[in-house]
Amino acid sequence: MKHLTTTIFLILCLSLGILVLQPVEDLYGIEYDVRVINGFTNNSSLPLVIWCSSGDNDLGGRALQEGDDFSWSLTTTNFFWGSSTSSNFLCTMKWDAKRKRFDAFNGPRDSRRCYNPFRKCSWLVKEDGFYFSNDEVNWKKDFSWF
Repeated sequence: MKHLTTTIFLILCLSLGILVLQPVEDLYGIEYDVRVINGFTNNSSLPLVIWCSSGDNDLGGRALQEGDDFSWSLTTTNFFWGSSTSSNFLCTMKWDAKRKRFDAFNGPRDSRRCYNPFRKCSWLVKEDGFYFSNDEVNWKKDFSWF
C-alpha cells in the first residue's frame, strides 16, 4: 500500500511539474496571426482571388488588389484543455489562369516556425510563387504556383 501511495504521489508531482513549467498560454492554446499579401506587381486590373477555410471555420473569399492583404487570427488546440478552433487553414488562390490550394496555417508545420515573439505566419504571393515569413522582413520562397 505504501508503494502504491508513493507512486501516485510521484505521478501527481510530475503532472503538476509539467503544468507549472508550461507557459500559461500553452494550457489554453496559442493565438497566431495569419496574413496573406498580394505581392504581385503591375496587376491592378486583375485581382488575386483568395478563399480560406478550416474544418469548422469558413472565412470566405476576397479579391485582393496589388498590396492588399487578408488576415485572421486563430488559436491552436492545446494538449490539456482542447479547443474548438481548427489549427489548419486551407486557402485557394486564383490569379488569371493560375490556381493553387495551400495550407496557410498547418498546426504541425507552423506551430514551431511561427512561434516567435510575433506569433505571425505571413505569406507573400507573387508571380513566381508563395513566400513565407514569420516577421515580414525575411521572406523565403516555400513553393511555386505549379
